[in-house]
Amino acid sequence: MPKRTLQGVVVSDKQAKTVVVRVDRRFTHPIYKKTIRRSKNYHAHDEDNQFKPGDMVWIEESKPISKLKRWTVVRGEHKKTA
Repeated sequence: MPKRTLQGVVVSDKQAKTVVVRVDRRFTHPIYKKTIRRSKNYHAHDEDNQFKPGDMVWIEESKPISKLKRWTVVRGEHKKTA
């Protein structure tokens, strides 16, 4: 079975070798038929501490690295500064 890959935005990089990634999903409510937005935070392994808050990253499932980390950062795009 292939590993799941999710796309999200880095919200925190305060921990060593770890980033917190917010993943948003949209779905239609089964009764009211209104589009709802939900988000969830994932702790992901960032070996080189290269991603900062606001960066867009792709994370992939991995074996447990620590108590909370079960994802690793595969690739990312740095936020453009104007």
